[in-house]
Amino acid sequence: MSDARPILFFDSGVGGLSIVDPARAALPDAPFVYVADSAGFPYGIRDEAEIAARVPALLGRLAERYAPRLIVIACNTASTIALAAVRSALDVPIVGTVPAIKPAAARSRTRTIAVLGTAATVRQRYVDDLAARFAADCRVIRHGSAALVTLAEAKLAGEVVDPDAIRAAIRPMLEADCGDPIDAVVLACTHFPLLRDELQRAIARPIDFVDGGDGIARRIAFLTQGQSFTRERPDRAVFTGAISEGLEAAFSNRGFATVEQL
Repeated sequence: MSDARPILFFDSGVGGLSIVDPARAALPDAPFVYVADSAGFPYGIRDEAEIAARVPALLGRLAERYAPRLIVIACNTASTIALAAVRSALDVPIVGTVPAIKPAAARSRTRTIAVLGTAATVRQRYVDDLAARFAADCRVIRHGSAALVTLAEAKLAGEVVDPDAIRAAIRPMLEADCGDPIDAVVLACTHFPLLRDELQRAIARPIDFVDGGDGIARRIAFLTQGQSFTRERPDRAVFTGAISEGLEAAFSNRGFATVEQL
């Protein structure tokens, strides 16, 4: 029996593409809808109460409009603040995106890891709990950067990323590394895997960048196991606010043939 219901990916901006890429590799026949809440971008500098109210309400409207089989909150900030509320409000499977502290701690030899996200994410109690459960024997350095989010958006729009801006954005994280060196960095914002090469060059020494993209793709595949997929229309990207030509092209290049404003 054919089933054209899409998988809906939700983020404040383009960062969720770092989740879409492994998910598309795992489920090449699945129809996707990507929603960027560009009218609310960036979440990382917003008040937590605002995010807690905005995300469930917006996802409720999106669920009615697109009737997805599953929703992926492809945003660490939205997930750490609003995941429980969204799951309570919607009768559809919800996959969240949370900092990959567990695998980072498992890989670390120096027992010093960093959590690099937005300021709103790294200060969450959810992150406290993950660190206590999975990295109790590690020194966990947290650093929030709004600048990296903007730089990732600029890169996807086709702009040249200034290496000095990358170095300036992560300097406080590296300066906090005053004991055993950081050997694993949790990319706790879905925008940041899009800057993996630039971050590696800025740090200029071997380091393990850890994100949750592959794990989330496996979770999506597990939750949709045995389901049929029918593509009745091209995958589409939807923005709640303005769309730049550069970002429209970036989504088209990633298989979203339709790019529209909500």
